[in-house]
Amino acid sequence: MGILTYINGDHRNRLLMLGAAVIAALALAAFGLRAWGSDTTLLDEIRASGKLRVYTREGATTYSVGPHGPEGLEYELLERFARHLGVELEIETHASLQDILDGVAEGRAHLAAAGLTVTEARQHRVRFAPPYQYITEQLVYRRGPNRRPADLLSATRDGDLEVVAHSSHAELLAQLKAEHPELNWDEVEEIDTLELLNLVAEGIIDYTIVDSNELTLHRRFYPHLGVAFDVSKPKPLAWAFARGKDDSLYQEATRFFNELEKTGQLALIVKGFYSHVRAYDYAGTHTFIGHVKRRLPRYRVLLERAALKYDLDWRLLAAVAYQESHWNPHAVSPTGVRGFMMLTQATASQLGVTRRTDPEQSIEGGARYLRSLIDKIPGHIDEADRIWLALAAYNVGYGHLQDARVITRWRNGDPDSWQSIKENLPLLRKRKWYKKTRHGYARGNEPVRYVENIRSYYDILSWYLANDPAEHRNRPVFAIASPVL
Repeated sequence: MGILTYINGDHRNRLLMLGAAVIAALALAAFGLRAWGSDTTLLDEIRASGKLRVYTREGATTYSVGPHGPEGLEYELLERFARHLGVELEIETHASLQDILDGVAEGRAHLAAAGLTVTEARQHRVRFAPPYQYITEQLVYRRGPNRRPADLLSATRDGDLEVVAHSSHAELLAQLKAEHPELNWDEVEEIDTLELLNLVAEGIIDYTIVDSNELTLHRRFYPHLGVAFDVSKPKPLAWAFARGKDDSLYQEATRFFNELEKTGQLALIVKGFYSHVRAYDYAGTHTFIGHVKRRLPRYRVLLERAALKYDLDWRLLAAVAYQESHWNPHAVSPTGVRGFMMLTQATASQLGVTRRTDPEQSIEGGARYLRSLIDKIPGHIDEADRIWLALAAYNVGYGHLQDARVITRWRNGDPDSWQSIKENLPLLRKRKWYKKTRHGYARGNEPVRYVENIRSYYDILSWYLANDPAEHRNRPVFAIASPVL
């Protein structure tokens, strides 16, 4: 229904968005207080109260609050499920996995959606819905001579292994210890995967175990980290529900996931969430971070000034420029585009850019052009999708983008969704499709790579700046710009 209540379960601080007064009035509604002998089911009560209460943990794959509000794969699925039920979503975050599982088992939450691996021990306490994704558990180490362990025993014998307490990783290690008593590790409370990866990257600990999906998102931030080996076979991730006679909510969730699976929507949602994370490229990530340190400072003020003028996120503008020229003001392509933002002569003339190799003129022109494309995208479209669509237009042209939206509509996709349009842009290369369009043939696969590359550069740059101590000591004059991602 669109209203979300967010609760930090560890500090009990509430952030109420879009209708706080209504949510506050509903906060005293009965939750799990069915009278003995009542025929009313839990699902009936949730629909009557208009609220679905969920425990989760903050993280990139689960739930976090970005510049445009809540995000994360778990959140995307939860938001769909809440709409399916016709209720509001109340999310409460906890740092401890034990608190999350206890909350569900003891009825304080209707369900848990926290990137939970289905394990035998957990199944004794809660029941799991059909899985939405499969992952493997992987041992992570810091690259270097003789640092890669041959197996778990050598890793714990020669170094320090730390994992999140009460995690599936800790459970797996406990099972292995029954066969290998010499296996040793430390379990850490109140810490998450990203913090453990950072400890490994900085050489404070030697090893940790991470789910493959989380490593997929985070590894690009740490080019010196490597995967030693998988420590498990593929395992399912699923939502958890309380055990008991009333399984009405569990059964509804089962139907929900079965329908998503049957229609192919589940695969599309999961694929879309990870789509901008390219196959890991150690050299490319290392080179990019090197350029962030050495090249970007020379042009940062120009990027910030132009972004502020045209209401853009300067990090986005920087990511576009890196994709275009690797922040090289003298870059030239075989087709004649040139400069920091790689403008064509026609576009430069239209924008009043007289010297394309002048970084200030090029950045100003590129920012103005990008803003004009964003403004062309229909205003009813989600802001993040407007950005991705505008970037695709920056690369392939607005007319071809519109053709791809038409094809998407013909194929029963969502012409307002980047995820749907990116599936259809490559069809502009096929005569069967482009002969029906207004603007004809285009290399439609190129804008897809273009946008996904920029999304990846943006993520890495944002992470680097957020974790750079110098960034917080000495903030630039033009650092304030409205974020768009």
